[in-house]
Amino acid sequence: MAAALANPHRRLRRLLLTEAAEEAIAARLPRPWAITAERAEREQLDRLLGRDAVHQGAALHADPLVAPPLAQVLERPGPLVVLDQLADPRNIGAILRSAAALGAAAVIVQERHAPEETGALAKAASGALETMPLLRAVNIARTLVALKAADLFVVGLDAAAPPLSGSDLADRRVAIVLGAEGEGLRRLTRETCDTLAGISIQGGGLLDSLNVSAACAIALYELGRR
Repeated sequence: MAAALANPHRRLRRLLLTEAAEEAIAARLPRPWAITAERAEREQLDRLLGRDAVHQGAALHADPLVAPPLAQVLERPGPLVVLDQLADPRNIGAILRSAAALGAAAVIVQERHAPEETGALAKAASGALETMPLLRAVNIARTLVALKAADLFVVGLDAAAPPLSGSDLADRRVAIVLGAEGEGLRRLTRETCDTLAGISIQGGGLLDSLNVSAACAIALYELGRR
């Protein structure tokens, strides 16, 4: 919440806070804020957001951020993360958080098969939604072709492939591609990658034993060890 309030590119519509939430956010982000907070009770937020929502006494209505064009993103340093039809907003949020922490340039999702910027996604991202570019591609395979034309080496994560080695990619800029939860990479996405790689874990297991967001974090860390 504090990251969204501090983001000058975020158009804010309405901010509802309990007294405790307002004090907590003010401790992290001193006023003045770009929007005036309205006092609310937890019961009001429960009715507005649903009782299953973990809102911690705060609700912000804001417009989605405008994604930069791919050409602008390619000017940023670091690897790119491409998500092939991931549907869980919490996984995408966690991937955004790892991408921001581990030096990625951007995260790319498929436009028609990825969740919108929901509260669940923003909460899982822990502020990274405000700093990590999130692009939406109409066609993942064509996007990978564009990345290869920009001299990126495209690595698809696959459980059956040899382990990813950052040292083997020391002289390349990499785009890491992860498939949907439980399904993995689609055939055309897999065929468009330059190579496939897995992630070894103790006990001899590979990528299929890991949550997709955890696999992404490990892959980015491995690339950073180059």
